[in-house]
Amino acid sequence: MTEKLLQVNNISVVYSDVVQVLKGVSLSVERNRIVSLLGSNGAGKTTTLKAISGLLKPENGKVTDGSITFIDTDIANAAPEDITRKGIIQVLEGRQPFKYLTVEENLRVGTAALREKPGPEKLAMIYDYFPALVKRRKSLAGYCSGGELQMMVIGRALMAQPALLLLDEPSLGLAPLVVKEIFGIIKRINEEQGTTIILVEQNARMALRIAHFGYVMENGKIVMEGKAEDLQENPDIREFYLGTKADGERKSYDNVKAYKRRKRWL
Repeated sequence: MTEKLLQVNNISVVYSDVVQVLKGVSLSVERNRIVSLLGSNGAGKTTTLKAISGLLKPENGKVTDGSITFIDTDIANAAPEDITRKGIIQVLEGRQPFKYLTVEENLRVGTAALREKPGPEKLAMIYDYFPALVKRRKSLAGYCSGGELQMMVIGRALMAQPALLLLDEPSLGLAPLVVKEIFGIIKRINEEQGTTIILVEQNARMALRIAHFGYVMENGKIVMEGKAEDLQENPDIREFYLGTKADGERKSYDNVKAYKRRKRWL
């Protein structure tokens, strides 16, 4: 039986004591698996990641109900630095580098919270996964392309030796070939390092291709879940997130009212 690494149980999240964003969200993540969290903009995906990583607190948000259990410890509303030390590392949307540090210096920043610093083999592993960074290692991060920055911030997170890696929209704004390369690397990292990953993505086709399990969010709630291969074949997922009808034809969104009405889970 596969071990549960993370259990999110019926959580609600409120910002500034007024705005409720999540409403009774529950999900579980098994060790050594990739779990994909799908949904449109504003569905609550990023808020769910921040509830897990503790990054709600700097934004005046908090978990008001439910629990978040990581390796038998409730971490709901814990300080983000304490959660980081437990091995939960989030790669934020937007690829935020230290622009005036080199690529290699950025990578080394990932070890800041570790009690024992990894040897040179760890950096060599990052360059093995992301060979595009080798020639940029002495360049300032501010001069890197979007794809190089995405590789760098994932590499920086891996330097922290995460037990659970949270990836928020790694495909955002990148060319299709770069997206394909990065998702292939994410799959390799999971298979070769055994890193457990929660992947927030709007590119449902690519996310479900590498995930083991998936959840679909709408309006701050989980509305569907299942094995990734089952979700790929689900007619609603195919129509609303993969852009094809059950018969394989491309979906037309001309009739927006019909499109919204067909979302039977809402």
